[in-house]
Amino acid sequence: MSSLVALLVFCQALGAVTGAFSAVWGELAYLRAMRDGRLDHAERAHMQVIGRGLTWGMSLLLISSFTLVIIAYLLRVADQPAFEAGYWILIALALLVTYVSWALSRGQISFALGSAIAFTGWWFLAFLTLGQIPTLSFGAAAAFFVVATAIFYALLEYARMLALHKK
Repeated sequence: MSSLVALLVFCQALGAVTGAFSAVWGELAYLRAMRDGRLDHAERAHMQVIGRGLTWGMSLLLISSFTLVIIAYLLRVADQPAFEAGYWILIALALLVTYVSWALSRGQISFALGSAIAFTGWWFLAFLTLGQIPTLSFGAAAAFFVVATAIFYALLEYARMLALHKK
């Protein structure tokens, strides 16, 4: 059973890291695609591949997380994940990234804000699954996420301005 848990933890981290790197790849691909001011067929196909990578990463992350919760329940582990703030931070971020990605695809949120939220969310998920973010309360994590999103929003907009207005 311990090897199954180790495999699921690995899959959870792999899904988060895949999503985070796909988010970076997506930003770079967007900058390259928009340099000429329009998206052609090949650029759209490239963006769809990145979208599939993000979908695969989120699916792997959520399925692994859910399976780990079930195994913890079946093994009657003393510290159940559903009672930990870290678990709910992970789930809330996964749902937020999923919703924002859906809203971006439907044009219901501005690209600049939506991409900053998704980008920050993926990196938070990666750092959470790798254990690189200290234990925070749900409110502290939400505040940290909002501040980080604002910083990434400014950095991504500045990078887009530099890349797209270069002559």
